[in-house]
Amino acid sequence: MIQEQKWLTNAYLETVKRLQMLIATPSLSKTEHDAVLLFENWFAQDKIDYKRVLNNVYCINLYFDESKPTILLNSHTDTVKANSGYTKNPYEASIINNQIFGLGANDAGGPLLCLYAVFKRFYHEANLPYNLIFAATAEEEISGNNGVSALIKHLPTINLAIVGEPTGMQLAIAEKGLLVIDCVAKGKAGHAARDEGENAIYKALKDIKWFEEFKFPKTSETLGAVKTNVTVIQAGTQHNVVPEQCTFTVDIRTNDQYTHKEIITIVKQHITSTVTPRSMRLQSSRITTNHPIVKAAQQLGIKTYGSPTLSDQALMRFNSVKIGPGESARSHQADEFILLDEIKQGIKLYHQLLKHLQL
Repeated sequence: MIQEQKWLTNAYLETVKRLQMLIATPSLSKTEHDAVLLFENWFAQDKIDYKRVLNNVYCINLYFDESKPTILLNSHTDTVKANSGYTKNPYEASIINNQIFGLGANDAGGPLLCLYAVFKRFYHEANLPYNLIFAATAEEEISGNNGVSALIKHLPTINLAIVGEPTGMQLAIAEKGLLVIDCVAKGKAGHAARDEGENAIYKALKDIKWFEEFKFPKTSETLGAVKTNVTVIQAGTQHNVVPEQCTFTVDIRTNDQYTHKEIITIVKQHITSTVTPRSMRLQSSRITTNHPIVKAAQQLGIKTYGSPTLSDQALMRFNSVKIGPGESARSHQADEFILLDEIKQGIKLYHQLLKHLQL
């Protein structure tokens, strides 16, 4: 017990120090190179073998055994741009009143480095009941092609992923997917003064009204209903010309009751505009409530929920959960921060979760 407490204290102090270094290293999506160098240096200091794929780095526990199930511990190094509301230097990593401030402190530097601290703890153990892979990946904030989806093909078969994101250390057992569609309503150009043509805006408005009013009938126990929002609209060139075309974009947050293909089929059945999906990659995810990771969380008193926000889970085609220190509401906000106590709790609960897990 004393040895365990000593490890936790040392891991916490090291994680805080490294988090400050990570915050001080700009790492916008697609520019994660310097953050990757940090991890390469840490792996060298910790005598941990690693491999790199693009701006993704990963390492596998020393005594990897193909006969055992494999768990992926994953989070991301990239951040969004600092918004104009910052009153502090987003890269200063200052500590004030139990808070570490800085861009990426909460999303997702804290979860990422807490996961690494626990991986490091288990790296040299010879008799683990499972294999562990730690991966610090790129382009999560933009769901890019060169992030975790590029890395997965280089990894052994994954049986479970624990994705580090700020969830208040609650366990997200389901996550909404994202489907963005571009719609085009076609009309016929004409002179506005002579009542000529067919106004594409009016046609688009009928379809937009449908999106506003329609409710997809199947709801999810953990994720609720499918949510649709028309977020962009464009039409017209000048005041006296009836527009022949109106385009609009719809943001659709899907639940686990529909595939993207099924959503598109329903939409096409109800609107007259053409429908073009931007991507079919970002599917919703869920894990059964009787899965061992869920049972282990329940034994530890960790709450479960369905997450409305997107993460790299959307690109994983194997069982996954999302959990981490920090709060989702702080992500992308000005003067982003994570609490020092949350970091210590994150390391502790990640460690306990893996200790209780029996795959």
